[in-house]
Parts: sequence; C-alpha cells; structure tokens
Amino acid sequence: MREKLESTLLSVTSKVESNKYLGSIKDAFTMFVPFIIVGSFGNMFNILISGTNGLAQWFPWLANLSPAFTTINFVSISCMSLPIAFLIGYKLAEREHVPALESGLIALLSYLAVCPNTISTVVDGLKDPVVATGLGAGVIGAQGLFVSMIMSILAVKLFKILAEINAIKIKMPDSVPTGIARSFNILIPIFIILAVFSIGGCLFNTFTGNYLNVWIYNIIQLPLQALANTTGGIVVLALVNQLFWFLGIHGGMVIEGIRGPLSAAGIADNIAAVQAGKVATNILTRGFWTSFVVVGGGGITLSLLLAIFLFSKREDHKAIAKFSFIPGICGINEPVVFGLPLVLNPIFAIPFIINSAIAALIAIGATNLGFISCGVLDCPPGLPVFVTGFISYGLHGIIVQAIILALTFVIWIPFVLLSNKQKPEEEASE
Repeated sequence: MREKLESTLLSVTSKVESNKYLGSIKDAFTMFVPFIIVGSFGNMFNILISGTNGLAQWFPWLANLSPAFTTINFVSISCMSLPIAFLIGYKLAEREHVPALESGLIALLSYLAVCPNTISTVVDGLKDPVVATGLGAGVIGAQGLFVSMIMSILAVKLFKILAEINAIKIKMPDSVPTGIARSFNILIPIFIILAVFSIGGCLFNTFTGNYLNVWIYNIIQLPLQALANTTGGIVVLALVNQLFWFLGIHGGMVIEGIRGPLSAAGIADNIAAVQAGKVATNILTRGFWTSFVVVGGGGITLSLLLAIFLFSKREDHKAIAKFSFIPGICGINEPVVFGLPLVLNPIFAIPFIINSAIAALIAIGATNLGFISCGVLDCPPGLPVFVTGFISYGLHGIIVQAIILALTFVIWIPFVLLSNKQKPEEEASE
C-alpha cells in the first residue's frame, strides 16, 4: 500500500514539475511574492498613520504620507494582473526557448487586448455616465488574475508557432545591428498575435455582450476562490502539501501553481474590501498559510522538536533536534525533515502528514468564530513563530499559534515514545 502511494505521488510530482504551464505559473508567483508582501505592508502603514485610530491623531503631519502608502499598495497588489501576465509570459518563454522579454510583453499586451479599455462612471449632475479611456480595477487587479494567466499562456504558445515560420520573418541585411534585426524578425508575429486577441475579444463582446475577462472571472476564478476558502479546500491543500514533503519533495513548490494565484487574489480582495469599509471574507492568504498552516515548519515540526527534547531517549534524535531548533523557530524545517529523517519514516508519518491540516482547522475555526479576521497583511517567510502571527493577525494570531503548537505537541508525543522503542531494533538490525 505504501509503495503504491509513493509511486502515485512521485508520478504526480513528475508530471507537475514537467508541466511547463504550471511550472511557469509557479515561477511567476514565486517571483512576485515579495511585491505582494510589500504591498500589504503599505496597507498596514496606511492604517498605522490614519487620523482616526492611528498615529496621525497625535502627529497630524503623518496624514500627508497616506497617499504614498496607498500608492505602494496600489502598484503592487491592486495592479497585480499586469506584472503576473508579463512574468508568466517570460517564464514560459524560457521553457519554450523563444525570446523571453519579448514574450513577456506579448503576453501582457495580449491580455490587455481582450479587456475593456474604457471606464464608465456616473457623475453628479449628468444624466448619462461619462466614458473615459483607461483600465478599470477589474482589469489590472485581482479580478483579472486568472484571465491574465490564460491569455499569457495562449499568447506565448502562438508566438512560438509563428516564430518558427520563416516566411513571415522580415530579413534584414547583415549590417543591421542584431537587436534591430531581431525586432523586425518578430514584427509580423506580434501583429498577428495582437490582431487575433483583439479581434477575438471584440467578437466575444459582440456576441455575448460581455468582456472575456469578466466572463472568465465569473466562470473560473470566482468558483475556485470560493472552493479555496472552504474548510475542505484548505485542508486538502495542506494534506497534499505534506504528502509530498513525506516523499522528500518540496510540497510548497508543487502546490504553488494553485495556491499562489488563489492566495494572491484572496489578499487583494480582502484589502479592497477593508479599504471600501467592508469585511474581508477570504481566509486563504499567504499570511494565513505562513502563520498557521506551516507555523514552525510544514507538519508543525517545531512541536516535534519540543517533544523530542522532553520525551525522547534517543541521543541521535536529540542531537538533530538541537541543530534544528533555531531554524524551526523561523519555520525552516529541512534540517529535521531530512536529518531525523521524517521523509518516508513510517513512525512519524501520520502526524507529519495531518498536523498542518489540523492547524488549518484550528485557524479556520478561530476565523469563523470571529476570534481572528481574514488577513489583509502577508508576513515575510522566515520570521520567528509568534512574530508571524502578530504581524498578520495581531495578539489573537499569537494565541491561535500557541494553541496549534500545544495541540500538535501532544499529537507528536506518542510517536516520539514509539521511536524510543525503535532504537534497539535498529541497533539489532545493524
């Protein structure tokens, strides 16, 4: 049974890693994570200096900085669909062996080509709405995230096909600089791609009365976000993450192609809701994952280290625990995962696989009870436990983390005691 499970998971991992589309999405969101974190900090500083409950009530001049922090949040989170479109095009081009920078630009422009480029707004005193040229929040923000991903992939695939057709390349004399010659080589493919996407978007709007980005948002992104914010959806992600870690594969990287877009869209929606005076509703954000699901490392291995210190009679396990403790406090658990090891270790398999799901259930329960609210701030990875909870969720976040660590500590204890009995058997077999 175990061999069959290992074979199945390894097969899935191989397919995920070799899938150029999922890999490109994963790489793009991995590259963009620091910008999302910075954007959420911009929102935090904006709240910190506000005049009602913030520092501006004592230092009024701080209110002048509010537009700057609003801008930080806007350019990094409220505009995320644009850089994501470029990055996916860029990373996919590297895998398809076509010009990367040009592909990134083609991907971005192809996405914009299927979206509305006018904004309609109601002005007091005017009967009809005013229509102006521009890009709305539904195009540049999280609402356009999934359609930007799809259009980027399609555009780069079409570019690869067209780039291999010599008949449509404009050949320049050898005396022309290489950069200019390359630009002319791809001029016709770029025109064809933008024409296809622009005409396609126009026809879709003509026959359906809706823009393609709005349609895909309603058909794909909204249901996926809703599923990801259910208890079952988050628990499944946590279990899958740990199953791959059990095999020695970085589970976070495997599921990033799915978790990345969903958590990015989640925090963007939460911030927009709070800024509009509404309540944030998306549980799944990167801050939620870092603060609770993998607090002290995936599988909540920090609790294992504490259990080893108190209950283990094995000097080899204690030595590894001492070496792994400081990294474990910062959520880095590779030393214990590969040093103990936890990889393919039947003794510790059950808690290692299920603890993150249990942690997710505790945090979801705390959210549903109103003890913590849905996150609007993503904390950077690698910070110490309790610091992550405080940054993203305040004092209540620390309490939830403490509950998770305490409960998982109790869960690890019987398996540590069982490993004590395993030592004589290992020595005998050696």
